[in-house]
Amino acid sequence: MPLAQEVLRGDFLALGRAISMVETGTSEGRQVLEAVAGSVGKALRIGITGPPGVGKSTTIDELCAAYRLRGERVAVIAVDPTSPFTGGALLGDRIRMTKSAETEEVFMRSMATRGTSGGLARATQDAADLLDAAGRTVILLETVGVGQSEVEVSKAADCVIVMLSPESGDGIQAMKSGVLEIADIVVINKADRGGADRLEHDLRTAFELGLRSRREVPILLAQANRGEGIPELIAAIAAFVSGRRAGGAFLERRRKNLEDRIKSIAEFLIQKDLWESEGSQGRIDASVQRAMAGQSPYASARQLLNEVLK
Repeated sequence: MPLAQEVLRGDFLALGRAISMVETGTSEGRQVLEAVAGSVGKALRIGITGPPGVGKSTTIDELCAAYRLRGERVAVIAVDPTSPFTGGALLGDRIRMTKSAETEEVFMRSMATRGTSGGLARATQDAADLLDAAGRTVILLETVGVGQSEVEVSKAADCVIVMLSPESGDGIQAMKSGVLEIADIVVINKADRGGADRLEHDLRTAFELGLRSRREVPILLAQANRGEGIPELIAAIAAFVSGRRAGGAFLERRRKNLEDRIKSIAEFLIQKDLWESEGSQGRIDASVQRAMAGQSPYASARQLLNEVLK
C-alpha cells in the first residue's frame, strides 16, 4: 500500500493523512494500520496528565527539546477538548509549545476528544502506532486534563507522569481524583510558589500510608517554564523504564494494555454493526416491538445482538 510505505519512511504529509484517516474511522485508515503493524513496538510512550493549567504543555515542550538533544525522534499527541462549533480540537496546547513549534523535527498532532471519556481520543493509540512505525522513538501523549476520567492514559502509555501544582489543590484532593493511582512519576510544577512543600509532604504521606504500596513513586519538583527539573524528570523516566524492563513488568504492561485495547476495539466494532450496518434499523424496530409486546428489554437486546453476530 503506497501510503503505508510513505508512513514507514517517516513522511510528515503521509503521517498526517494516515492519522486523519484513523481518526475519522475510515477503512483506508485501518488498512494502513494493518500494513504497518509489524513495525510497531519500538517507541517509548509517555503519558502526561493532570489538571488544566498545571503546566503539561510547557513541560512537554521542554521534554521535546531535551530528548532531541539526546538524538531521539520525538512526537507529541495532544488531546484537546472538542470544539462545540467545528467538532475538532481547540489546539490550545500548541500555543504553549513554542520550542517544538519552531522546529520541523518534532511531529505534533492535536486530536479532539470527540466525546470520548478518559482524557484520550479513541484514535490516540492508532495515531501512536503510526508514529511508532514511522520511526519516532519517543511519543508523548498529553491528555485533555479534565479530572477523574484521566486514568485511561495508563492503558496507552509505558510510563505515566501525573503533574500537579500548588494551585491544583492539596494532596487529599489529588487523592480523591483517583489520578494518583496510575502515577509512575509525580511532578509538582511551579514549585517556586507557595504551598509546593506542603503538597509534596501530603503526597509523600499518602504514598507511605499505602496509596501505592506496590512500589515507591518518585515525586519531583519542577519549574518547567525555566527548564528546571526537566533533566531529573528524564532521568526518572529512564530509571523507571529500565527497572520495569529488568523485571519483566514492562512487557507485561504492554500485553495488558493490548488486551484492553483489543476488547475496546471489539466493542466498538460490535456497536458499529448494531447501529450502522445494512438493515440495522429494521432489526432495532423489530426489537422495540417485541419489548412493547411484553418481552424483557434484556431478552430483546440479546436477540438483537444474536441476529447481528450471526
